[in-house]
Amino acid sequence: MTLTAERHKLEVKRIPLIPNYPPFRQWKKSALDAKLTDNPLCLYLHIPFCTQRCAFCYYKTVDLKERPEVEGYVDALCQEIKMAAERFQLSNRPIHAVYIGGGTPSLLKEHQFVKIVEALDENFKFFRDKKQLSVEAEPLTISRSKMETLVKLGVNRLSMGMQSFNDEIIKLSGRGHDKKQAYRAIDIAQQVGNGKWNINIDLLSGLGGETDETWAESLEAAIDTGVESITVYKMEAFANTQVFKEGVREETLPLPSDEQELKFMQYAIERFARSEYIPWSFFTYTKNGVDKSEYIYNIWQGMEFYGLGVSAFGSLGDSVLQNTSDLEKYSEIIAAGELPLARGYNFTSLDKMVRDVLLGMKLLRFDLQKFKNQYGFRLESLCAAPLKDLKSEGFVVVSDEAIELTSKGILYGDFVGKTLSDYLKNMYE
Repeated sequence: MTLTAERHKLEVKRIPLIPNYPPFRQWKKSALDAKLTDNPLCLYLHIPFCTQRCAFCYYKTVDLKERPEVEGYVDALCQEIKMAAERFQLSNRPIHAVYIGGGTPSLLKEHQFVKIVEALDENFKFFRDKKQLSVEAEPLTISRSKMETLVKLGVNRLSMGMQSFNDEIIKLSGRGHDKKQAYRAIDIAQQVGNGKWNINIDLLSGLGGETDETWAESLEAAIDTGVESITVYKMEAFANTQVFKEGVREETLPLPSDEQELKFMQYAIERFARSEYIPWSFFTYTKNGVDKSEYIYNIWQGMEFYGLGVSAFGSLGDSVLQNTSDLEKYSEIIAAGELPLARGYNFTSLDKMVRDVLLGMKLLRFDLQKFKNQYGFRLESLCAAPLKDLKSEGFVVVSDEAIELTSKGILYGDFVGKTLSDYLKNMYE
């Protein structure tokens, strides 16, 4: 018999009753801290209305010209805020960040913003102590008076969907504004904000008709505005979009190849670096590192969040929850005094590990000690094989403390996170 086999030889004997695990001697007073403190919470509010539907959009949105009942929706949303806070006992939870997205939240009228913020303030005890309140906006719905109202309400981050600063590309993408209107909107937001908020600009790489020249033009324009943050998303042609119809099915709209889009992103990374825009995720770059989305940053690290509004989703405890995507049903359910929840999912322990790795790697640095403290495993041991390959191919640097994306890892977006999370899933399935 080998030494290893001898060590694992089954020793059969009658043993005393084991009442619990772990043994009392391992219990510590410090473990009480987390239970005696209410965990912070993030909130997401969905405004589904848009002034027009962009050619690349696949989200749940409603054309304002066809469905003008915004006031009724805002009333229902405020009622849901009250019901959700009571049903899930959220009122006393510290509110870390609130994100109002869509759709186009900035098309709301000033009194509607006031109504929503008042509902949050009335139903969440620590709403006023939040670290960040973000609102998404687009050029045609920005006015000086509306921006002044948002500042007064405590909005301290404005995220503006520009997508491009080239008029031809803007037109091909189905947007209703032009470059001149984009500059005007940014100028108003900067003048009104005047240091009271940070501004983010969204760009899309790989839009229909994009070339090296048009992409460089958009990047230069965005950087020249001096905004605190610039986000670059990879445009994808989903089957339910106009871009897919024209660019893939009919082939009447020239779409950049994957190789071209990768080249666009490589150029953006290099250009941002020269202007001291520093990444906090693989797709968002902040001027001198002064701004990040507290909502996104924290939910990707596992902070709980609750989604309010039609189709909104959130995560509480070991479950994810999502509201109905039907606008009429949403209002009807709220009017009947019920929460508009339509579906959910209960996480397994493996699901939670996979989620934390996949989302956590988006933030460029994954804390290995935090993972071990939470799950009892060393990720670098579980994923030793793929990590070895990722290191040898220059995607990551691994230390005892963390896995960090290199510039190559940043360029390839979710590749590292998906590689590691897929390995975890396959290993245990």
